[in-house]
Amino acid sequence: MKIDKGELKVREYEVYCGYYCGICKSIGRRYGQLPRMALSYDAAFLAILLESLSDAPDAPAQEHCVVHPIKKKTLIYNRAVDYAGDVMLLLAWYKLLDDAKDENRLYAKATMVMLRGIYRKLRVQYPDLCKGLEDNLESLATLEAAHCGSIDQAADAFSRIMEIIFREGVRALYGENAGTELTGNKPSEKTKSIDLDGLMETTGRIGWHLGKWIYLIDAVDDIEENLESGSYNPLLYRFSYEAAGETPQEFRDRIEPDLRFNLFHYLAIASNSLQELPLQKNQGILENIIYLGLNRKTEEIITRVEKKKRI
Repeated sequence: MKIDKGELKVREYEVYCGYYCGICKSIGRRYGQLPRMALSYDAAFLAILLESLSDAPDAPAQEHCVVHPIKKKTLIYNRAVDYAGDVMLLLAWYKLLDDAKDENRLYAKATMVMLRGIYRKLRVQYPDLCKGLEDNLESLATLEAAHCGSIDQAADAFSRIMEIIFREGVRALYGENAGTELTGNKPSEKTKSIDLDGLMETTGRIGWHLGKWIYLIDAVDDIEENLESGSYNPLLYRFSYEAAGETPQEFRDRIEPDLRFNLFHYLAIASNSLQELPLQKNQGILENIIYLGLNRKTEEIITRVEKKKRI
């Protein structure tokens, strides 16, 4: 979930980078250097979306970084940045757990030993979030193990994960106990007066449909790799791929109309839902990601642009 850099204003690009680097620095400051490897652009989108509901200023700062020790980088710290970093660490933990259990990977077991203490702290801080993630990851694993042929059914489990992350983010930042665990800018009295239930519903809807898009676009991107490894891919079962009757490219060509309809449908609903939010700032960045960045990414993956050449 990246920006379309060429269509973003210079100031907006600096803010976007400030959130991305701020999450990285937030993780390092609170948990040490190793967990910073869990950082992703998805975390930056989550943080910007959640913080855009607050009228508190972004207040960027200039700091040195381990990766860029000479030139100072723009960093933004706030409650949403901390939450996004925590979510990335939780997702990284569950991915390691899955790798250690299903594929018996030694690196996963070794890394889990180092992250166990962090996971326990996050489990206490976000019990409802963790319970929701665990239940739906278990459902997803069950469907994949059964080689589920329904894309909607398989994607729904992942979509619920994204919905929970977005909904719980609103609760953590703007709910009754907001600010008791997170650091950074606190919401003003104006921000506190927002409709919490309505915001949770709308942001959850955005998370749900972005989850649908992510699950399906990953399946599209991994067709050849999954055919080679024998790993589960819902597209191969839903559209009955037959190796003896068609090549992977012919299979892609056959299912492309269905892929386009579903992928752009998910993005359209996410876009419409974004317009329902009372955004206080950074609307241009969010619209750039959903309207331009994700649409462009969809085209690149469907048309098989090499990964190194993608935005």
